[in-house]
Amino acid sequence: MLGTRPSQVPAFRRLAISYGVNEFGDNFALIALAVLVFDQTGSALATAALFVAAKFAPAFVAPLVTARVDRLAPRVALPAIYSVEALVFGALALIAATSFSLAIVLLLAFIDGTLALTGRGLSRAAVAAVLGPTGGLRSGNALLNVIFSVTSAAGPAVAGVFVATASVAAALGVDAVSFALVALILGTARGLPPARVEPPEAWLSRVRSGLRYVRGNAVLRTLISAQALAIIFFTLVVPIEVVYAKESLDSGDAGFGALVASWGVGMIVGSLIFARVKTWSTARLVGVSTVLIGLGYLGMSAAPGIVAGCAAAVVGGIGNGVQWVAVVTAVQETASDEFQARIVGLLESVSAAAPGIGFVLGGALTSLWSPRVAFLVAGVGVILVAAAMTRRLASA
Repeated sequence: MLGTRPSQVPAFRRLAISYGVNEFGDNFALIALAVLVFDQTGSALATAALFVAAKFAPAFVAPLVTARVDRLAPRVALPAIYSVEALVFGALALIAATSFSLAIVLLLAFIDGTLALTGRGLSRAAVAAVLGPTGGLRSGNALLNVIFSVTSAAGPAVAGVFVATASVAAALGVDAVSFALVALILGTARGLPPARVEPPEAWLSRVRSGLRYVRGNAVLRTLISAQALAIIFFTLVVPIEVVYAKESLDSGDAGFGALVASWGVGMIVGSLIFARVKTWSTARLVGVSTVLIGLGYLGMSAAPGIVAGCAAAVVGGIGNGVQWVAVVTAVQETASDEFQARIVGLLESVSAAAPGIGFVLGGALTSLWSPRVAFLVAGVGVILVAAAMTRRLASA
């Protein structure tokens, strides 16, 4: 099996398809739900509450759920998770078509967000178990990274068109069908890892043992803690990009769209670079890609106009397209099979929670000074984190 290409492993093909449908569905659904909540309430605060419920709050619950189910066979646990998500979106479609209730929508969004994070952790652990023995983990992650980059861009775009031409209820119904399809794909998959046979251990004890495992491993401790800090700086500029484009660069709505598109192009290029560069260690890729994101932000802070801003965004996007998958791969390569799902799930949850701090910090810096200062702080912060991360990984 050594040297086998990931695409030649049937179980990985099923996992990759399910991963792509899942990522597309999550991005698709978030746009549809945002439209639903804003149209029904007319409140920006209610829309913000949706994002908190779907993206932020689940980060604190998903590690507990992951520790509860990671001993189950992926062929059982993953289809169960996606089946419940299908039911959640079916219920949301019914609410959108009949009687709207903000409280119920937020509750269902929270349930779906928690299941989505849990599913990602379990999927990554299954990928490591399937590809680890073949030596194809890095190549498999590269393929998943390309899928992630494409679906991250396509999901919101398709959702916007679909909601505009059909309805929110129809969009959510399509999402329900997509998750049911994923459940079927994985439920009938062969070659997925079996259930883990481990000594009985209480649920919370499994959570604590996972945290102790991270604290006791210098590489994992560095990767997860540094990534949390890096994500704060990565996301610091997200809420103020539109202000930066329209006021700092004086480029209007078209300029904002071009800026976002340039970053997306860079991400796709970065994902292809990760797939090609096979001689560098993952630690080196983490350090270089993190620096590129910082340089992209510094370039954007100093850009005199939209063309220079877009060029800097491409540089940052290239780093972004490599950085996350390099960190995930490094974590997978370091964690033992027993802790894979819990550790990758913890990384996913940290990455979901950290943006909340970044959003607030970015808004404050822009309010007190300007978008350029926010980009400057983000760039300097990212480069400092990259330097510290590289130094600690080298000595671990």
